[in-house]
Amino acid sequence: MRWQYRTTVLGLCLLAFFVTYFARMAISPVVPFIVADFGVSNTATGVALTGMWLAYGLSQFPSGVLSDRYGEKPVILVAVGGTVIASVLLAFSPIFAAFVVFAVLLGSVAGLHYAVATTLLSRTYDELGRAVGIHSIGGPLAGLVAPVAAAWVGVRFGWRPALALTLVVGLPVFVLFAWRIRPTEPRRPDQPMRERFELATLLELVSRPAVAFTLAIAMLGTFIVQGLLTFLPTFLVEHHHYSATLAGTAFSAFFFVRTVGQFAVGELSDRYGRDLVIGASLFAGSVGLFGLVGGGSRATVGIAVLAAGLGSSFFAAIDPRFLDQFGDTERGAGFGLVRTCYTVVGSAGSVGVGLLADLFGWGVAFVVLGGLFSITFLALAVNWAFGLGY
Repeated sequence: MRWQYRTTVLGLCLLAFFVTYFARMAISPVVPFIVADFGVSNTATGVALTGMWLAYGLSQFPSGVLSDRYGEKPVILVAVGGTVIASVLLAFSPIFAAFVVFAVLLGSVAGLHYAVATTLLSRTYDELGRAVGIHSIGGPLAGLVAPVAAAWVGVRFGWRPALALTLVVGLPVFVLFAWRIRPTEPRRPDQPMRERFELATLLELVSRPAVAFTLAIAMLGTFIVQGLLTFLPTFLVEHHHYSATLAGTAFSAFFFVRTVGQFAVGELSDRYGRDLVIGASLFAGSVGLFGLVGGGSRATVGIAVLAAGLGSSFFAAIDPRFLDQFGDTERGAGFGLVRTCYTVVGSAGSVGVGLLADLFGWGVAFVVLGGLFSITFLALAVNWAFGLGY
């Protein structure tokens, strides 16, 4: 089978996403070393990481505007190169205040990638669901690799070399992307950028019924997934009294299913329709979360973890659903805008789940997440059953 240029585009977009995700995932395993080195509290470190994730979400919309003005290639190169530079700066932070600043910088540049890469794939592939699904594999794949690699290096050499690992994985990808990817024609090269940030224009994009409906589902889904990514191992330890090793193994299985699920969900959404596949994914997530709370045996909980991982793979179908609502000249800014909205709102999942657990216990917190998954599934079912057209 002859190698096609579009396969190169997809492969390098996947690797670029891997780099931007790797840099963020490498921090969590070495947080205890960072806290001890700087002599700060876990809360202070949490504030730095929250700032990083918020910056990641907020940079999604400007990334789309920049790609409309300059084309996708330079923006992705800035994302990958900036991620490498920010990670190195983070590794060499002389004081904690500098660490906070560089963490926010890391989130800002890493956030430039995803929306722009997705619009680049929409130019390259007709089977957009499949392409987005494969591209999205880069995130959970980094979630599998980065914590293990960073923990191993951190234990032996310290947290600074662990964070600098991004240089090793990121520099070759930057060079390959610059060498092998052709420039694309900007969609709006002459329009003043300030016009793209006008409030009326932004409200018009997100207030379209189909876009607003998809955005509501994406916000709730991201809230759930962010809570799972933050607290699933802790839940297994506190609620089911598993060892940290067993909880970590289950978390790795969760990421493995997300890795496979991203491809499957995207592929199936091209074949059978976005809503059917999104609904099936959300239903699996709902069953999985209720199973996590009520499961009495390790086998039941294991199956529930896998179902929750499948539920967390819905992004591979919902992102193409957004793109289906935008015209060609709207895709850069439009998709970047909705990514900012649902990523920023969804980032509250960590705080929300933590607060619920503190007030009512881990069982209640995860039952609420299961209920939110059910609400999103039911919304899609009602939309389909009554032909509402959202």
